[in-house]
Amino acid sequence: QVQLVESGGGLVQAGDSLLLSCAASGRTFSNYAMGWFRRAPGKEREFVAAIDWSGYNSHYAASVKDRFTISRDNAKNTVYLQMDSLKPEDTAVYYCAARLFTIATKTSDFGSWGQGTQVTVSS
Repeated sequence: QVQLVESGGGLVQAGDSLLLSCAASGRTFSNYAMGWFRRAPGKEREFVAAIDWSGYNSHYAASVKDRFTISRDNAKNTVYLQMDSLKPEDTAVYYCAARLFTIATKTSDFGSWGQGTQVTVSS
């Protein structure tokens, strides 16, 4: 399995931006589609965004579309989540996930997970 480590979380105010990074190691990164998920307090883990191995295809949850952007740099084995116009309801632990080849949006579709990074948005 590929190993994943997220970074970039923190405490910000509503309207601010954050860039999350997820560094991958252990396998050929370009073989993997990548996803970002989040878990808010008292809620189930939910899909945020996903990108295919090439970086040309992506999907977003309706709640973040037009505010968040997923991207990847296969030369650096890293996937990013640019989060703009943050809202208090974006407060959650954000997880990076990987699966071989094809893009997906369900938690159960991903076999490798990072430990998560906390994002807190104050009003």
